Amino acid sequence: MPTSAPVENATLALHGGTPAVSGTHEAMFRWPIITEEDEMAVLEVLRAGKMSGVEVTKKYEAEFAAWHGVKFALAHNNGTASLHAALWACGVGAGDEVIGPSFTYWASVLPALNLGASVVFADIDPRSLTLDPNDIEKRITPRTKAIVAVHYCGHPCDMDPIMAIARRHGLKVVEDNSHAQGARYKGRLTGTLGDVAGISLMSGKSLACGEGGMLLTDDPVLYERAVAFGHYERTGGASRYTAQSSTLNSVDLQKYAGVPLGGFKYRMHQLSSALGRVQLKHYAARSAEIRSAMTRFWSLLEGTPGIRPHRIDTPDSHMGGWYNPLAHYVPEELNNTPVETFCAALRAEGVPAQPGANAPLHAHLVFHEADIYHDGRATNQTPTRFGDLPVTSAVSRRCFNVPWFKHDDAEIIAQYAHAIKKVAANCSALKSLS
Repeated sequence: MPTSAPVENATLALHGGTPAVSGTHEAMFRWPIITEEDEMAVLEVLRAGKMSGVEVTKKYEAEFAAWHGVKFALAHNNGTASLHAALWACGVGAGDEVIGPSFTYWASVLPALNLGASVVFADIDPRSLTLDPNDIEKRITPRTKAIVAVHYCGHPCDMDPIMAIARRHGLKVVEDNSHAQGARYKGRLTGTLGDVAGISLMSGKSLACGEGGMLLTDDPVLYERAVAFGHYERTGGASRYTAQSSTLNSVDLQKYAGVPLGGFKYRMHQLSSALGRVQLKHYAARSAEIRSAMTRFWSLLEGTPGIRPHRIDTPDSHMGGWYNPLAHYVPEELNNTPVETFCAALRAEGVPAQPGANAPLHAHLVFHEADIYHDGRATNQTPTRFGDLPVTSAVSRRCFNVPWFKHDDAEIIAQYAHAIKKVAANCSALKSLS
């Protein structure tokens, strides 16, 4: 169907009409982009037999820190490990509480249970889908040690009020920047706004190194504690950043060199480091094209009933690489058609849409019943009630994923936008399926 065709009174593909999207356009969505430069970087490590070293990894760390304008970057074998180390570095331990969102991947907060702490969930803002600063303060108790701020699906948290709350109560803020590499909040890169950040770099993310994670901080004490937690071969030793006696607790940590305090081996595999260095080199240009493509897509959908972009786009704030882009769904403008029905119609048109996003964690029994460490009680000691997060509980019915374009091809993007407009304009025909 030509993208200039009228959308009103069109026969939906679900009812036998011609799909709005022709073909699958695999090249538009293939990620990460792997070239001969990536292959040669990985082969160099393989041929040198340095897969388990740290030489390449330290170069990657230095480049990653320089990109963010922070003092310290510490590579991990995955993003979960970086968040685990960040929480421990902040002093989270037995009996403590960590506040975070329920609407996120489990790795944002679940490592707190491994440290003997409990997770207290706060609600999210209905537009940004990130922590609602207005719901945080009432969750703080004398046991609260840290707040985990997740830049969900590329949208930066409203960090200024979150940091103000944290400073007022003497809390640390851990950013989960796994979804938002390269995003900006009021001119500053996400991952540099809190006390420490953990970042996933697995192959599905907008900045990928195959499998890996990165911890970022400007605090030398948090950095050294993270080293001691999972990088036994680097504990207490001189590095690119710090000499053996340059920070507050380096002498204390020196005596633990050779054995990780967390009992974990968290270094990044150097094949990932090598790939990551090349990916980082090209990330600015590639993420700029993604932003251009997503901006084009949402511009075409402007004014479409029932559909709103999940994005921030101001002169000093943007979505980075647009990881896992979402649309807000307003069923009241579409004859109260359920989002599941709307997405089924989109899939028939060639748009691989699914309703919702991450299932709310506060509803999962692991945070209510699981005795993970055989203590004879639920490990999470401060469960958030099932009905206590109204925005989080309802969000799965009010959003769906949209195509994540990696290239700014106007003709192809127009087909996908046309498909959404077509279904929105004819949703009354879906009533019988609801």
